Formats: sequence, structure tokens, C-alpha cells
Amino acid sequence: MKLASERAVVIFTLSSCCMCHTVARLFCDLGVNALVRELDQDPRGKEMERALLKMLGKGPSVPVVFIGGKLVGGTNRVMSMHLSGELVPMLRNIFVKECQVYAFS
Repeated sequence: MKLASERAVVIFTLSSCCMCHTVARLFCDLGVNALVRELDQDPRGKEMERALLKMLGKGPSVPVVFIGGKLVGGTNRVMSMHLSGELVPMLRNIFVKECQVYAFS
């Protein structure tokens, strides 16, 4: 959870996963500078992958997206939110809150 709070948007991926690349690219295309953590490039990657799978409860363990430190989900959830028009407003809300925190720091 600590890693998921490092930035407004954190995406856990595997370098060989095409869906991970697709989700990361979506955020990039939306102008979001997400922190992408490639688990297969991290010494603790397997441990983190198990923890993510436990959080998700089912399905593939990556990609997993956190927005504002909160678990959003994997590919299906992110794409569904994007297609229904929920994702961009959620991102705007997080970035507005983040800017307010910096303004008062």
C-alpha cells in the first residue's frame, strides 16, 4: 500500500504483459504521469504480485491500478470506467486534491 501511495496514479505491471502496456498507455494518452512499477524488474516483485492478487481476489494479478492510493482494479475495471466516462473525472478530482495539498504545504 505504501508503494500505491507514492504518486496520484500507480500502475503495477509486468514488462512482458500486453494488457499492462495498454493500460499504462491509456493513462499516458490522458496526460497522466503515472508511476509504473514493473514487478518482473523488482527484486520483491513476486512478493508484491502475490499481495496484489490477494487484494484483487481473482483474475490476473497485473495490471493493477491505484488512484489516489486506492485500489481501482485491473484492465476490465479501468477500461470500463474509461468507456463509461468515470475515469477522467476521478483523475481530475485526485489532481485537484493533490494541488490543494501542495498549495497549503
